[in-house]
Amino acid sequence: MHTTDPVTAITTKIVKNEQGIALVTALMLTLISLGVILSAFYILTQGIRQQGASKRYRTALGAAYGGQQVFVKDIIPALMRNYSSINTDFTSLSPVVGSKDCLRAKLNTSTSSWPAACSQTISPKDQPDLTFVMPSTGTVPFTAYSKIVDTIAGNSDVGGLQLEGAGVAESVSLIKPQHYPYIYRVEVQGERSTNATEQANVSVLYAY
Repeated sequence: MHTTDPVTAITTKIVKNEQGIALVTALMLTLISLGVILSAFYILTQGIRQQGASKRYRTALGAAYGGQQVFVKDIIPALMRNYSSINTDFTSLSPVVGSKDCLRAKLNTSTSSWPAACSQTISPKDQPDLTFVMPSTGTVPFTAYSKIVDTIAGNSDVGGLQLEGAGVAESVSLIKPQHYPYIYRVEVQGERSTNATEQANVSVLYAY
């Protein structure tokens, strides 16, 4: 009569049970590996997105810097000489004036003397004083929204007059008063013409 050793029978059952544990272990390792791979892909994708967003922001910031340079160094002096000249001198920029009365007041008077209808909010897109196009190396240009939000009046010549003259007791010498320039705080926003999310703002303190 053949008999089975009880110890051998128990060992055989244990071995058979370990086959299920091995399967579970293999599935867990597979899931962990899959999680690591997905995490790596996510990090890589986010890095690419951040690089793209950073590149778009730098481009918009460059447009905003260019817009403020044009506004304070070219357009404001042109407005001081001849208000109507911007439409002929800057045709390539397609300038659009928001309100001539407000812009004239902002250029020539202190903030407290501006008409009530003139916007003093910080956002350049909220009733901009001047809007113009900044050409881009790509196919879509940028729009520059520029706005004077604060003015400290000085004694600079803003009307074509020279601030100098001869004294009563002098025949040749000129009396020149101490110069206090007009101080303007200018806000400029550079924005992709077809995508408002591609934008950057620049704040400028300009002395004329």
